[in-house]
Amino acid sequence: MHTLIETKELATRVTHLATELAETYGDSPLTVLGVMTGSLVLMADLIRQLEMPLKVGVMQARSYRGTATSAGELALNLDMMPQITGQDVLVVDDIFDTGHTLKNVLESIQEHGPTSVRSLVLLSKSERHEVAIRPDFVGFHIPNEFVVGYGLDYQDLYRNLPFVAALEDHEIASHA
Repeated sequence: MHTLIETKELATRVTHLATELAETYGDSPLTVLGVMTGSLVLMADLIRQLEMPLKVGVMQARSYRGTATSAGELALNLDMMPQITGQDVLVVDDIFDTGHTLKNVLESIQEHGPTSVRSLVLLSKSERHEVAIRPDFVGFHIPNEFVVGYGLDYQDLYRNLPFVAALEDHEIASHA
């Protein structure tokens, strides 16, 4: 594996994202919804830097299963999401790859009647986008590599890395 984004770079960018959110929302209450499990590290670091009144919740969206390195059918579970009717909502996700997951999550969130919905992703793979929507806030644009660390995983491994790294082909094959 090789490091794409160092720990210090992540911390600096999360601080900048928190500043952007403060400028966007001011003192207005905000509901932050993390897409499990990949966004949890980012969400924890981010919300500790936000000073507006916050509600925090999670939802589950899974499209990668087992040893897969490309997305399959999306399964959504919104049971752990707080009441969002009439709320400003920020959806936090780890990565915007093809965009299908975020598109479906945002469409599902809209059905619950929030005042507004915006999205924030840590990583975006611009060359892989297949949908018209784009995240409102992006941490980093990265090349088309399979990445792990800072919440992102491969077969539930590597989430605990304090940096973002790209796996080499032989590392992916060794876990298959």
